Amino acid sequence: MEVIRGIPVSSGIVFGRVFRLGKAEQRVSHRRIEATDVEKEIERVDSSFEEAISELELLRDRTRVQLGAEPAKIFEFHVGLLRDPSLRDPIRDRIRTDLVVAEWAVADQFRTIADQFAAMDSDVFTQKTADIMDLDRRVLDKLMGETTSRLANLTEPVIIVAHELTPSQTAGMDRKKVLGFATDAGGRTSHVSIVARAVDIPAVVGCRRVSRAVENGDFLIVDGDAGTVIIDPDEETISDYQARQSKVSEFREGLRETVGLESVTSDGETVTLLGNIEFPDEIDSVLANGGAGVGLYRTEFLYLTTGHAPDEQAHLDAYRQAIRMLDGRPLVIRTQDLGADKYTQEQAEEPERNPFLGCRSIRYSLQNLPEFKLQLRAILRAAADGPVKVMFPLVSTVMEIRQAKMILADVAEELDEDGIERGTDVRIGMMVEVPSAALMARAFSNEVEFFSIGTNDLIQYTLAVDRGNERVAGLYTGANPAVIQLIKSVIRVARRRDVDVSLCGEIAGEPIYTMLLLGLGLRTLSLVPSQIPLIKKVVRSVSITHCERIARKVGTFDSERQVLNYLRDELRKIDPGSPGGWTAE
Repeated sequence: MEVIRGIPVSSGIVFGRVFRLGKAEQRVSHRRIEATDVEKEIERVDSSFEEAISELELLRDRTRVQLGAEPAKIFEFHVGLLRDPSLRDPIRDRIRTDLVVAEWAVADQFRTIADQFAAMDSDVFTQKTADIMDLDRRVLDKLMGETTSRLANLTEPVIIVAHELTPSQTAGMDRKKVLGFATDAGGRTSHVSIVARAVDIPAVVGCRRVSRAVENGDFLIVDGDAGTVIIDPDEETISDYQARQSKVSEFREGLRETVGLESVTSDGETVTLLGNIEFPDEIDSVLANGGAGVGLYRTEFLYLTTGHAPDEQAHLDAYRQAIRMLDGRPLVIRTQDLGADKYTQEQAEEPERNPFLGCRSIRYSLQNLPEFKLQLRAILRAAADGPVKVMFPLVSTVMEIRQAKMILADVAEELDEDGIERGTDVRIGMMVEVPSAALMARAFSNEVEFFSIGTNDLIQYTLAVDRGNERVAGLYTGANPAVIQLIKSVIRVARRRDVDVSLCGEIAGEPIYTMLLLGLGLRTLSLVPSQIPLIKKVVRSVSITHCERIARKVGTFDSERQVLNYLRDELRKIDPGSPGGWTAE
C-alpha cells in the first residue's frame, strides 16, 4: 500500500481501478504489423495528417483576422510542411518496408527531420526545430485518437490518473464511467479543478508523481476531501474509508433539507447565495441546490472545452439558454478570461514566459477587439430576453475599465444603428482580483455599479503564489491576513459608496470562511452549486453579531495558521458531529 498526498479540489471518496492517460510521445512503441495491415496503417497516417492540416488552417485563418497577416505566416510553414511529400512519403515507405506501426514511423520521421534542421548552420532552420516537434505531437495526437476519444470509449467505471488533464477532457467525462481522477499537476483553482467541482467528480490534483506510481488496473482510493490517493489499499484501509464514505453521504443527504429553506441568519439577516457556472446546463444544479441565481458565468469555457473560438451565434445561444433557465433570476456574465491558458498560449506565435503576469483577461480582450466586441454584441443581444449584468475580469487600472465601458457603448450603438434588438438596462461591474484594484476600490467605485471579489487570483497576486503550482500549494490560502485585509477594505469602500459587492472565489464555498466573510460585511456569495446547501446550513446556524465578533478577533492575528485554527474551532462549535469538521480546510 502506498499513500500519495495532493491537493483536494472536488469532494467525495471513491474506489476503483486505474485508467492511466499519458502523453502521446510517451505512448509510442516499436510494434510490427502484418503485411496485410500495411495499407490500413498508411490510411491512418494520411487521415491524421489531413486532420492536423484542417486544424492548422482554421488556426491560421483566425490568427490572420485577429492579429494580421504576418503572425499568421507561422502556420503557413506548418501547413506547408505537412503537405510536403518529402515528409509523408518516407513514412509510407517505412511502413511498407519495415512493417512498423504508423505511430512509430511518424515519430521516427519527425525526429529525423528535426535533427536535420538542428544540424544546419543557420539560426532560421535551428529555430524551426521546435515547430517540427510541435507538429509531431499534433499528428500523433490525431493518429492515436487523443485522450478525449479514449475517455469516450470507456466500457466500465474507472479512476482516471494522468500527469494533467484539459478542461475539455474533464467536462466531457461520463459521470457513470469516471468515478474520480488524480493528476500530478494542478492547483485548487486551476480550470480543471473548477470543472471537476462543477460536474461533481471527486478529484485530487498536485500529486506530483501519481501517474508514474500506478499502472492500468491498479486499485485506488481517491479521497477528494482530504487530498489523498491510496494505491493498492489493504483491507483495513478499505473498510475504514467505506465507513467514512457512508458517514459523509449521510451528512450530505441531511443537507438536502436546507435546499428549500431561506438563506437567513439566526438574527434575521438575508444572505444571497448564487452559483458559479461554466455551462448553462449547470443552472439546473444551481436551482436544485437552492441557489438564487448565477453570480459568475465563466464564459471562457466556451473556448476551453471546444478548442476553437465560438462565433457570435454560439455565444448568443449559450447566454439565451442561461436567461431562459433562470426565468428572471440574476445572471452575471463575466467576459472571457483568456490568455493564461493552454488554449491561447498554444496558438501564440511566441508563447509568454509568464502568462499569468502577461496579456490575460481584460488585457487580452482589449488587444483582441474583434473577438471582444463579438462577445459583447452577444451579451447585449441576449439581455433583451432577461436581466443580465456584465462583469470585466482582472481589471488593474482605471483606464482599463473605462476602455471596456467605451467599447461596450460602441457595440450598443452599432446594434442600434443596425436595428438589432438589445438590452438597455445592463449593469456593469468588475472583478476585484489584484491588489491594485483592491487598494484603488474608491476610484473604481465611480466607474462601476458592482464589485465581485475574485479571491482565486487575489490570493495568487497578493502572496506571489502561482495558484496552479503544486510545489507552493501550502502557501496558497485565503486565511493570510494580507488577503483578509484587502477583502475587508473593498467591502468597506463598497458599502460607503453604495456599490453592490459579492465574493465569487472558491473560499465562498468553504464553510470555514463563511462566518468570517459575513462578519466582514458580505451579504452575497457565489459558489459551486453543490456547495450551496452546506454554506446555507452555516448561514442559518449563526448570527451576524457573532460573525462580526469573529471578524474582529481574526483582525488581531498575524499568521494564517492562527486564523485557520480559530475559524476551525468556531465552525466545530456549530455542529461538532459533522464529518471532517464540515470538510473544512
